[in-house]
Amino acid sequence: RTTNLIRKRMLDFMQWIALATILVVGIEQCDGQSVAPCRNDSCGGQFDPYSPLVLCSALPNKFVECDGPADFSSNTSQVDALGYGCRKIGGTAYESVQHTKVVCRALPDIECYGDAEFLRGNEPCVKYNGYNFLVAFIYSVLLGFGGADRFYLGYTGHAVGKLITLGGVGIWWIVDIFLLLTGHLTPEDGSNWDRYY
Repeated sequence: RTTNLIRKRMLDFMQWIALATILVVGIEQCDGQSVAPCRNDSCGGQFDPYSPLVLCSALPNKFVECDGPADFSSNTSQVDALGYGCRKIGGTAYESVQHTKVVCRALPDIECYGDAEFLRGNEPCVKYNGYNFLVAFIYSVLLGFGGADRFYLGYTGHAVGKLITLGGVGIWWIVDIFLLLTGHLTPEDGSNWDRYY
């Protein structure tokens, strides 16, 4: 008698689990097609701040992947049309670097309310191509007479000239160390120095 009662209770429990699973999945059958629940304003839904769904634009960074800053330096009218993007890439001081919003999207299996693709942040318009200031400085001091610093930074023509003249008989070598330390000798492609952290 108790075993029958236990079996009946287990069957009831399993039926409740099955019903809860169907409700959680939230898929309705409509004319033979499955329709996902509404998760943005376009289908008449309204955001409920007390619901378990978070606004997609408010997701923490670990649940979002973002593109890098869009470079529109050759077509600055795109920045005005889209509302984001960089008119100029790079800069040596914080004040000279532009900032822009970037396109982000929620990771594929993250459920959130609103558009899964959105604009976020105030990202600096810089690019990094692997140039390290410390490496360039060491090349300049130790091998600068042979143009190693200019080869490293991408100034091949200048580097060959420096190599042939043995660093401009030492003068060009000293000038390049000074230019590097004052921030006037930077990578040729306009990228910034790699960060140390």
